[in-house]
Amino acid sequence: MLELSLACQITDRTRALIDGRVSVGGCRINFVHGPAEELFQRAFRHEEFDISELSLGTHLLTTARGQSRYIGVPAFVSRSFRHSAIYVRADRGIDSAEALRGRRIGVPDFQQTAGVWVRGFLDDEHGVRTRDVHWFTGGLEQAGREVRMPLDLPGDISIAPIDSGATLSKLLDAGDVDAIIAPRPPSCFGRNPNVRRLFPHFREAEEAYFTKTRLFPPMHTIGIRRSLVERYPWLPVNVFAAFVKAKEAAMTELTITDTLRITHPWINAEVDRVKALMGDDYWRYGLDANRPELAALQRYARTDGLIGQEVPLDQLFAATTFDGFNF
Repeated sequence: MLELSLACQITDRTRALIDGRVSVGGCRINFVHGPAEELFQRAFRHEEFDISELSLGTHLLTTARGQSRYIGVPAFVSRSFRHSAIYVRADRGIDSAEALRGRRIGVPDFQQTAGVWVRGFLDDEHGVRTRDVHWFTGGLEQAGREVRMPLDLPGDISIAPIDSGATLSKLLDAGDVDAIIAPRPPSCFGRNPNVRRLFPHFREAEEAYFTKTRLFPPMHTIGIRRSLVERYPWLPVNVFAAFVKAKEAAMTELTITDTLRITHPWINAEVDRVKALMGDDYWRYGLDANRPELAALQRYARTDGLIGQEVPLDQLFAATTFDGFNF
């Protein structure tokens, strides 16, 4: 039996793996937990884990460069609409997405998956091009944050790091940038009345976006060391099967009615509302079910200058996970 390390965040979609209700066939797993950004740094820079939750954007970038030490399995453990991730200065006349043209916008990392998706829908839905904006990179709350991967972007994309002692939140608070894109709210949001979301009614905007595009953006995937997959070709299917079962356990808990498993008094009605909009299998795993999202992400990454051409899916994900299975 293989003894492997697996690094991931603790969510309802991974908890059944962590507490032992679901196992990875043929493996004994040692779990490592932590914030996503920390896990990504340790995986991409040092190949520290045998199996790891990965930023999908960085996985795409490193694979395109031929530098990826991991091969993916299509278990998209983090997904999120990102209309809620755009924070703007309310005193700058930014009253629409189109008003972002020509602005100074901060992002923690230009290749961060959330930012790629936001720039993509700003382009597709609002005509705001990546090259219409002056981009600044740096830590949201951490000064001196280094980029995860060095970039070589086209010269017509305006991008610069912020000062080593600065943070994006402080710059937005002071009005030194006009907006930031960040997966979590900056500390100045809710405290500075001039800082607000571009889409204050973001759920309505995100539901309208899904209705139009049918895209539910994946943020993270699971990766396995390529060297392990070469030695144990059965491993990707077993890892994928385990994550599918763990997600199914989470979905089952959402529907239990006698004793609610989720701390939300109307969770059952909430799930019914989501399913009515997005379908029963709204948190989709597997390659075929996510081809539209993967195609969109690759198109956005090419527009951003992050990749030169589309990366074949069998380089991003283990080919043995492409088929449908009844686990």
